[in-house]
Amino acid sequence: MCGISGIYAFTEEGRKAIGRLPHTTDALQQRGPDSQGHFTHGNVGLGHRRLSIIDVSDVACQPMVDEAERYVIVFNGEIFNFQELRQQLISQGYSFFSQSDTEVLLKLYIQQGPEFLKKLNGFFAFAIYDKEEETLFVARDRMGVKPLLMFQDEDKLVFASEMKSILEFGIPRKLDYVSLYEYLQLNYIPAPASIFKGVKKLMPGHYLRVGKKGKTEIKRWYKIPYDEKKAKNNSLSYEAQQKKLVDLMDGAVQRRMISDVPLGAFLSGGIDSSVIVALASRHTQHLNTFSIGYKDEPFFDETKYAKLVADKYKTNHTVFSLTNNDLYEHLFRALDYIDEPFADSSALAVNILSYHTRQKVTVALSGDGADELFAGYNKHMAEYKVRKGGFVAETVAALLPVWEMMPKSRSSSFGNRIRQFQRFGEGMNLSAKDRYWRWATFATEDDAKSLLSGKVKRTLSKDVYKKRRQKILSHLSQKGDINEVLLTDMNLVLPNDMLTKVDLMSMANSLEVRTPFLDYKVVNFAFSLPQSSKIDGGMKKKIVQDAFRGMLPPELYKRPKHGFEVPLLKWFQNELKPMIMDDLLSDSFIEAQGIFNVKEIQRLKMQLFSSNLGDIHARIWALVVFQHWWKKWMM
Repeated sequence: MCGISGIYAFTEEGRKAIGRLPHTTDALQQRGPDSQGHFTHGNVGLGHRRLSIIDVSDVACQPMVDEAERYVIVFNGEIFNFQELRQQLISQGYSFFSQSDTEVLLKLYIQQGPEFLKKLNGFFAFAIYDKEEETLFVARDRMGVKPLLMFQDEDKLVFASEMKSILEFGIPRKLDYVSLYEYLQLNYIPAPASIFKGVKKLMPGHYLRVGKKGKTEIKRWYKIPYDEKKAKNNSLSYEAQQKKLVDLMDGAVQRRMISDVPLGAFLSGGIDSSVIVALASRHTQHLNTFSIGYKDEPFFDETKYAKLVADKYKTNHTVFSLTNNDLYEHLFRALDYIDEPFADSSALAVNILSYHTRQKVTVALSGDGADELFAGYNKHMAEYKVRKGGFVAETVAALLPVWEMMPKSRSSSFGNRIRQFQRFGEGMNLSAKDRYWRWATFATEDDAKSLLSGKVKRTLSKDVYKKRRQKILSHLSQKGDINEVLLTDMNLVLPNDMLTKVDLMSMANSLEVRTPFLDYKVVNFAFSLPQSSKIDGGMKKKIVQDAFRGMLPPELYKRPKHGFEVPLLKWFQNELKPMIMDDLLSDSFIEAQGIFNVKEIQRLKMQLFSSNLGDIHARIWALVVFQHWWKKWMM
């Protein structure tokens, strides 16, 4: 795992920015603490920071140049089938000077050009420069596990693994207010947009080619192969589907266990991470596993379930038992690393888990992706019930005026149930597209807009926002099934929220996280399955639960699903109250900043200390993250 940066200058003015290349790699130090390197040639510069995982010798350092000194590569990621690809190249007469997957990538590109991408099993963002043709080729993996940002003007194109790196090229820092508007609803910014005008994210499964005259083209090389009719008419029996899933997952886990440094696995006590540990234990003895527990939040502490799995598979298990104060002490560490507003609060827990895990291993396996592939979220069950209809669903919807009057809060079981009833009732009365958007967001469009100042609202482009939203929701229809929702999740929630969270927080701690559920063979298979294999009236993530039932302790099937929760509300009302009231969300700061509506911010602060909390903690957190980011990067 590493960090990369680069520049292709089109003019003499653009060439001046090549001298800033070392600053761009300095900004990526935590992604690659082991070494750094730079390459310059004419109008092109490439930078690299290395976290050594495969072939830790100096010969595998980057930028890497082929023997003919024509091609140069910088690479972030891992190719899990590189040994098989390497043998194929050797049989065709190629020789190798290293044992790295980087060299395999480089020589496959030399041999086959962009078509070689389809042979790769792994996650990656890389750039290859051809000195003879003076062309730059940049690609990103299928699911978007590894990030890549880019900026282009008339003088240059620059790219980097993180925003903090790309900013070192001296690009303009102009806010994209449509992105801010999306952020205030979702708590993250969907690709290809970013918080800054002109900075884009290369989409998952896409590549970019730059020519010497500045001609730039972007092409899609992979998309999830979903065919609604074929999925509904899948000829495999449910038992055969389960067997195939186990086989595919076993292969995905085994491929991801290749490493020249210590490897372990996250073990939350949920089904997904437990599946990964069960399969990994087939291929190694005494796997290192890691869990975090909450001393002060027993409702969210799942370590007893993780221990059942650890005991069953005799793993070398470590529990990091944390107090709320432990979490709080890491709060600003996480905030300081975020270089684009990102307000999924579970990032705080991922950060502290990654911090402690990194003390013992360099690579960790994770169960991420299963919920998006196999319908594991509460919103998937809600969508299933809306589409199925019936007396209960219609009754909940009919009682919407009642739910709207009652107090709602995520901090109590009763209040959270009322909140869910209200959201369900609202969704029943919406189209499939509008319902998806409502359930994906923490604030309605009107609520988000009310937070913006009059000046910002006047410059907000409704057409740009509408086009972005339509593209995100393009797979949804009134007559489709849950697979459409999952496909939308795979394009929106997974890369922009879940994978961004894990990449940011793991890289902040120089830890590589690998996700077997996102092996493209597993993903392709998942979208060949009918809805009935994934969800029914009584079970979410049905095929995953059934396929691995014999491998897991039965207690895991008799427990509620919890996410990574952190005590935001308690912090807001106690430790963080002075920072919120007197600094980040103070009237004077909001007025001087000119972005937000002072009166609406005041109303939110009042709600924070009321009995009707709703989703207030998530909305306040989005503002806190943005303001902290603003102070660090814009002042």
